[in-house]
Amino acid sequence: MTVICADELGPVIPRTFPPAPAWSPDGHRIKAELDYTRGPEKTWVHGGLRPSDGQAVTMTAPSRNSVFYQRFLQQVEDANPHGEIWTVTDNLSSHNSLSTRTWLEDHPRIHHAFISVGARWLNLQEGWWRIFRKAALAGRSFTTHDDITYATTLAIDQLNSRATPRIWGRLALPTRPRRHRFVYTL
Repeated sequence: MTVICADELGPVIPRTFPPAPAWSPDGHRIKAELDYTRGPEKTWVHGGLRPSDGQAVTMTAPSRNSVFYQRFLQQVEDANPHGEIWTVTDNLSSHNSLSTRTWLEDHPRIHHAFISVGARWLNLQEGWWRIFRKAALAGRSFTTHDDITYATTLAIDQLNSRATPRIWGRLALPTRPRRHRFVYTL
């Protein structure tokens, strides 16, 4: 049995900034308002984390609907060829739509475990998004959907190359043997 924590990130919006203002002839910086444009296209990143070894599968899509969610589930199934797959996810309508449930009937290996409303922190994918955003999206300006897809693919390759198992919760506090020795010697 394989457990996959799945969620969507986004929208990531391509935007372009005007060229930076130059310097004035007398050596001062020209002050100009920051103006940028947003394109009509949005990009959603579907992601699935396998906590047992820390490997992740992602897919970019122009929408967050049942069709793209089913494509993502197909990628998850292809990445995990053996045994049952339990997907831990939230109660988004595309995860529980009629078309998704019909699609799942044709793929009996995949099962859903829905997280309670307001308990998204139980999904390990939420914490992994922070690492992903830092690796793929932080400090970058994207002009097209293809730029976002390329950055996502590059970041996933890098993150999967150094993946480690994920454990929910905090690490155990270090023991303090000297404290115990001091207390018991008195």
